[in-house]
Amino acid sequence: MTVYSAPGLLVPDDLESSFARPGDYPVHITALAPPRRPPAPETDSGPVYRDPTMHAVIQRAHRIANSDASVLIRGESGTGKEVIARYIHRNSPRSAGPFVAVNCAAIPEHLLESELFGHERGAFSGALTQRIGKLEAAQNGTLLLDEISEMDRRLQAKLLRAIQEREVDRIGGRAPVRLNVRIIATTNRDIELEVKRQTFREDLYFRLNVVSVHVPALRQRAADIPALAEYFIGKYRREAGPGQRRLSPAALLALSTHDWPGNVRELENTIHRALVLTTEATIEPGALEVGPPSTLRPITDMRGPASFACRPLHLMERDAIIAALHHTGGNRTHTASMLGLSIRALRNKISLYLSQGIDVPPSGGVPGTQ
Repeated sequence: MTVYSAPGLLVPDDLESSFARPGDYPVHITALAPPRRPPAPETDSGPVYRDPTMHAVIQRAHRIANSDASVLIRGESGTGKEVIARYIHRNSPRSAGPFVAVNCAAIPEHLLESELFGHERGAFSGALTQRIGKLEAAQNGTLLLDEISEMDRRLQAKLLRAIQEREVDRIGGRAPVRLNVRIIATTNRDIELEVKRQTFREDLYFRLNVVSVHVPALRQRAADIPALAEYFIGKYRREAGPGQRRLSPAALLALSTHDWPGNVRELENTIHRALVLTTEATIEPGALEVGPPSTLRPITDMRGPASFACRPLHLMERDAIIAALHHTGGNRTHTASMLGLSIRALRNKISLYLSQGIDVPPSGGVPGTQ
């Protein structure tokens, strides 16, 4: 995705760096704009996305940012939930304050309490100095509780009190410390089911779930794949050595038809591996090592209902051409070069698609190159 940071995701923070250039529309890199301004899709920072499904998520996150309500961000592991959390913080009135993230799944229970609430010197064996907890460290900013559903119920009760009372009691402390913190939590579980199982407190769930955001899996926003792949090529280009790298049409098709159970984190690792394994300017499917596409998973795109990966070749060619047009912002010359077609052949295919009522990205890119 720390974005978005854990090495190798999305690294959510890193996802907030863009590879886009002016004229690269419709690859949207939303602005980390000052509070109360709408996102600017052509700036050089923000989440990397192009799919309409993800566009709706960003719009919702931007509306949420100006409030101080607690937010629950849902989604599978590796989808970039922390990216959205950071986007909300940076577009909020608290953007000048700290953004503090705590991974509730990675810290053992006996350490998480001290991590969150802090402790006084001598509060327990080994407490040699005073420690400020993450709740206090996020004062006047935002606290991200990553994978909140992994937290022990006992700590859930203490967290609930801190949120309700807006104060924190350090372990061994004599007086509570007042808090001014916005809470954002993430989960990759069905948290309502966890409430029914009584592994997650219902009262804390309602306290956190004032507003919710669902980040779709990568397989549900296939139009993001070319944009994210190009971003990761740019990210690891120095490590791969001199020269430009690009995906072949076959490689782009392989990426677009893969299931991505590991979501954006898996895509990043796939691109990184491909750059390590090949020294060629063009990345072919063999360097990706993603395996064959699923014959069961429906492929959805911006243009219509689901189809299946096991389809006639001319339909797969059509999808690759239209995906490449989206990738280049409609630049016909760039698209033809990328796909190894003549500009005349590309224009003939576009005319055919338009006559069939298929939505084709409008001409765009560098003037005079269409």
